[in-house]
Amino acid sequence: MIRRVDITAQASQLVAKLASAHGPLMFHQSGGCCDGSSPMCYPLGEFKIGQADVFLGMIEGCPFYMSESQFEYWKHTHLTIDVVPGRGGGFSLEAPEGVRFLVRSRLFSDSEIRELNEEPAPPHGLDPREAASA
Repeated sequence: MIRRVDITAQASQLVAKLASAHGPLMFHQSGGCCDGSSPMCYPLGEFKIGQADVFLGMIEGCPFYMSESQFEYWKHTHLTIDVVPGRGGGFSLEAPEGVRFLVRSRLFSDSEIRELNEEPAPPHGLDPREAASA
């Protein structure tokens, strides 16, 4: 099974730090402009997932979602969540740390695309607590 989302070691360390302070976490990648297109980290269940949100997988035990409209643009892309210095303008939990999460991406290879086409489509509207316990 092809993973659609991964995380760097540095971002993984930040997730562990945030989880120790805030408990279980979740991510959402919206389709907005500027900071609205950054991956946002929230306490698990604090961001309402709707039927137009796509569950891409788990990173460090955290469910990762993307808006359906954004997924249409990125469905052929592997995402890697990283962390960089600087503050975003959103409500993501890492903001007080003086860093922000960032998506690095690459196109899936032809063989990965073929494999993805054989898999079921990612689920929409999956409750974060269900995803975290899976």
